[in-house]
Amino acid sequence: MKATVGVVIRPAEKADMAAIRGLVRLFPQQLVQQNLPRIPSFLVASASGKLVGCCALQIYSKRLAEVRSLAVHPDFQDHGVASMLVERCTQRARERGIKELFAVTSQSSFFRRLGFATFRREKTAMFLELIPPSAR
Repeated sequence: MKATVGVVIRPAEKADMAAIRGLVRLFPQQLVQQNLPRIPSFLVASASGKLVGCCALQIYSKRLAEVRSLAVHPDFQDHGVASMLVERCTQRARERGIKELFAVTSQSSFFRRLGFATFRREKTAMFLELIPPSAR
């Protein structure tokens, strides 16, 4: 992993939304493209004034929140930017008293390194896929 020198993590501002949508669009197979969280949910990473990453903390209840819409520009991947964004979301969730944080991801090893677990004895995430295989 390369150094994250010069990368600043900050809350997103209204003017960042176009750049956030642009980052998310870079990953059409991995990220939901519609119904993104609202701007106050997002944190962004910038380097030299350019938005290079984003991540949202979607709060569902006092107990549960999701890390979602995590995207890092390909030129800044493997620099620790994604880890910084998720760690900041985790910090934000703790500050708000959230009890559980989850992520739906194809990058389970990345989230495992940050302390997320795929299984807990008392809970299991269950999914029902509503899109027929022919429509994917």
